[in-house]
Amino acid sequence: QVQLVESGGGLVQAGGSLRVSCAASGLTFSRYKMRWFRQAPGKERLFVAGITENGDRTYYADAVKGRFTISRDNALNTVYLQMNSLAPEDTAVYYCTADLEWLSTHRASYWGQGTQVTVSS
Repeated sequence: QVQLVESGGGLVQAGGSLRVSCAASGLTFSRYKMRWFRQAPGKERLFVAGITENGDRTYYADAVKGRFTISRDNALNTVYLQMNSLAPEDTAVYYCTADLEWLSTHRASYWGQGTQVTVSS
């Protein structure tokens, strides 16, 4: 079965950096488009970043553009989210998703369990 396992979350001070990873198994990773979403307490889950199958195109929410970078390593079946200049409003659970096609801005075929990122002021 398909599994997406996020890791790398934690506590970081404002202005700091963190990289979260998502290891995929049970699917042909190089065929899947990958995205990161995040959900802050009491708020809806929102798109953060996306990357195409071979990594030639990336997409970002306005709130993270210029600070976050999504990348992937198809040899390792892993997608990354490098987060720089973190701010308290970046505090959320971060989820990775996998889709053959992006048919919805809020739904995805497969979701990971999430990793908590907390930014202290």
